[in-house]
Amino acid sequence: MAENQQERSGRASIRFLDFLFGRRLASNEERQQRLGPLTGIPVLGLDALASAAYGPEAALTLLLPLGLLGLNYIEPITLVIVGVLILVAISYRQTIDAYPDGGGSYTVAKENLGNRWGLLAGAALTVDYVLNVAVAISSGVAAVGSAFPPLLPHTLTICLTLLALLVILNLRGLREVGFAFMAPTYLFVGCLLGTLAIGIAKTILHGGHPTAVVAPPRLPPPQEAMTLWVLVRAFANGCTAMTGVEAVSNAVPIFREPVRKNAKLTLMSIIGILVVILAGIAYVCRAYGVGATEPGSRDYQSVLSQLVGAVIGRGWFYYLSMAAVFSVLALSANTSFAGFPRVCRLMALDEYLPEAFARRGRRLVYNYGIATLAILATILLVVFGGITDRLIPLFAIGALLSFTLSQAGMVWHWRRQLNEPRAKRSMWINGLGAAATGITVLIVMVSKFTEGAWVTVLLVPVIMLALLRLQGYQHRRESAVDSHRPLDCHRLDMPLMVVPVFGWTRITEKALLFAMRLSPEVHAVQILTPDVPEQNLSEHWTRLVEIPAREAGMTPPSLKVICSKYRELLRPVVTYARQLTRENPGRVVAVVVPELVERRWYHYFLSYATLLRGMLLLHGNPRIVVITVPWYGAGAHKSQGRG
Repeated sequence: MAENQQERSGRASIRFLDFLFGRRLASNEERQQRLGPLTGIPVLGLDALASAAYGPEAALTLLLPLGLLGLNYIEPITLVIVGVLILVAISYRQTIDAYPDGGGSYTVAKENLGNRWGLLAGAALTVDYVLNVAVAISSGVAAVGSAFPPLLPHTLTICLTLLALLVILNLRGLREVGFAFMAPTYLFVGCLLGTLAIGIAKTILHGGHPTAVVAPPRLPPPQEAMTLWVLVRAFANGCTAMTGVEAVSNAVPIFREPVRKNAKLTLMSIIGILVVILAGIAYVCRAYGVGATEPGSRDYQSVLSQLVGAVIGRGWFYYLSMAAVFSVLALSANTSFAGFPRVCRLMALDEYLPEAFARRGRRLVYNYGIATLAILATILLVVFGGITDRLIPLFAIGALLSFTLSQAGMVWHWRRQLNEPRAKRSMWINGLGAAATGITVLIVMVSKFTEGAWVTVLLVPVIMLALLRLQGYQHRRESAVDSHRPLDCHRLDMPLMVVPVFGWTRITEKALLFAMRLSPEVHAVQILTPDVPEQNLSEHWTRLVEIPAREAGMTPPSLKVICSKYRELLRPVVTYARQLTRENPGRVVAVVVPELVERRWYHYFLSYATLLRGMLLLHGNPRIVVITVPWYGAGAHKSQGRG
């Protein structure tokens, strides 16, 4: 009956997992999970496209002290950002051609600049991907708060709920994510492009001075004079609009054939849409007098909320647009869920991370990478309270640094292939990209250092050091267990068997019989404590064990009764096993742990068997092995006593 119940429970668990994450996929189903450009844009482009919602706003926030005058500078700042963005996109297009198996910053820097530079790129990408999740989700919640201010006090709760939903969705697989995200992605693009087209048309028809349908909040009077430093800081904030560009080159293998063509088409489509949106937002914001509002304040309104209200009004289209903005901002974290696990896989193959990060789960996605990303993003959201503006100073450095290292690596890649046609031109393009992003990352680092960028500057080398130490540990572990010699069959002495017994039960009986099958030398050990009086088995050992064993022609197990001085049940067993290894050099001591298989997972937290196994593994030695003997049976817990 108990076995049938467990089988039913197991089938129910499988059905629940299938419902939540989808059925398991076989390895030969991988091709069916690959993406084309239509699904590739939602999966890999949401980070870049969604940055249009917070990149311009981040720049306008820095221009806020200039008042209305600050709007005159948003267009030239955006043009510089767009120029760098186009240069980076062309550079990554070449990276796709050179690395069709996935030319992310980690791979390109490692293969062309060396392992340390590759590790620096990997650490920078790690920071970038984690921050992208936090920034994307918090930006989406901020967009909803602009339309529904009563939700603003619940920002953190909504952020964490969205993160949990995204984790479940990403564990279902890339292809399903692509189809699920198509509607909100293209709705976002359509609403934004439509709004910008109407806004530009109205601006032209009204001679550059259109009338807002819903007037944006009045900008405060100038509190500072315009300086080069203000412009530099605004540019640094606006550079967050460049994040996510590297995602396509990181994930080239997920595209269906022809792989390179589909990857490049996806990349250029994402960049083309983003450039049009960024330029349009800058133009319409200046024309309608749309500026930033103080983040986190009661009167906060996102720039896109103001812009759509000013151009279209606050009718049904406004709420549709805000819903699309919210969806895309929240879902843009998916770019990290597509990229971060793949970077972790590459680092795991180089032994910077445990091997588990290189293995795919039930839906052909890297579950360990997804789970790790979710945990790190949760920590960030909780620490910063889910407020986007607090996270932006930390955001751009990781992305821009990885851009720079990738482009510098490509320069060295082309230098080795100068005999090939177009190699020289490609080298110059990648060189310009490296210079542009290198200068940009320095500007961002300096201008945002005291506002939180120092955290990223410190965090990247800390991550590098941790990865190096982990790699060193894994190398030492492999060296310790590595063997090239044939199997040594000379010393195969019977092991000494140790069976902890907590009273005479059917579970104890099964464990003893199992131990007697493996070796004639079986040591039963019973621990007695004064707090819980228990029958001393030595009084009945002859009748219960010794006589039946001799009648069967077997050597009877010996019994060792230990009175625990400090009322411990488990440590004396470990001490006894260690003592046997000292008294019997060269012999293996096998501790047979009898265990009742419980029906509820939470029962195991207080299980003596679980705790004893843990202590034996942590405090044992190489000649102590642990064997579990499970007991299945209805009502077994009633007869187990304290075992």
